Amino acid sequence: MTGVPSGPFVHPALFYGDEDEYLAGTVPFVQEALDAGEPVAVAVPGENLRLIRAALGAGAGSVLFLDMREAGRNPGRILPGVLLAFADAQPSGRRVRIIGEPVWAGRTATEYPACVQHEALINTAFQGREVTVLCPYDTTRLDTRAVADAYATHPTYLTAGSSAPRTSSAYAPEAVLAHYDRPLPPAPGPGLPVAFDAGSLSAARHLATDAAVRYGLTGSRLHDLALAVAELTTNSVVHGGGSGTLEVWAEDGHVLCEVRDKGCLTDPLAGRRPAPRDRRGGRGLLLVNLVADLVRVHTEPSGTTIRCWFTLRAT
Repeated sequence: MTGVPSGPFVHPALFYGDEDEYLAGTVPFVQEALDAGEPVAVAVPGENLRLIRAALGAGAGSVLFLDMREAGRNPGRILPGVLLAFADAQPSGRRVRIIGEPVWAGRTATEYPACVQHEALINTAFQGREVTVLCPYDTTRLDTRAVADAYATHPTYLTAGSSAPRTSSAYAPEAVLAHYDRPLPPAPGPGLPVAFDAGSLSAARHLATDAAVRYGLTGSRLHDLALAVAELTTNSVVHGGGSGTLEVWAEDGHVLCEVRDKGCLTDPLAGRRPAPRDRRGGRGLLLVNLVADLVRVHTEPSGTTIRCWFTLRAT
């Protein structure tokens, strides 16, 4: 990775086609950080995590390794729970390096828009900071759309044999955010949204948890859904016009809850920043991102829809 620009924030995509290209692009990046005494984290899918760890050998001791399939299963959690959490924990005045691989071939079509939005928002979240985030993309297993979107969400990129990053002429993160902020498909089945307001928040939460139990959600996951519903419905009352609608259903091995209201989210990083310790409030959507398996958001001037997925675990 010698040749990566030394500007405050650096965000290159790494395009690789096999294991050798993957290691050639990632291991020197980590080793350079270690040699410079820079904090470094590697958050990639487990199989790639093992490749990097094995290649580093004894030098891997001070690297933070995170399996992105777990830490980043909800793309909305990656910024607050992984990237910003790691960078914010480091001493000031030192460059931080992170390898983050949020897009892999196993991502579903439902998850993918949230992944692309995450990649676009990295540029805003770290603007002006001494941070380098390297994002690998498997060109042999990902479809052409994912590769094209990577050029649009990363200002620079590296390919096999690159001695230095190249500027991406397709870089347009704001356009990507707008493109993937689309209305969500309607819920299947005969269920109907239930209206709520300030006087019926408790009833809405009980309605949601009762429905989730009928669909088979139990234990901590049921508690997580109840927390998400409580935060979203309260946000609707406080910030979304004083009322909203709630719907809960089961689909493809998940229990889903959706809240709609007349508010408009104007901050693209809402719910994606760690909460300041000295500030009360403002944690609602962040908590939802931290507990849900997937969160999708559609917002426009006339209103906002937030949909959450909770996986039904096998028993």
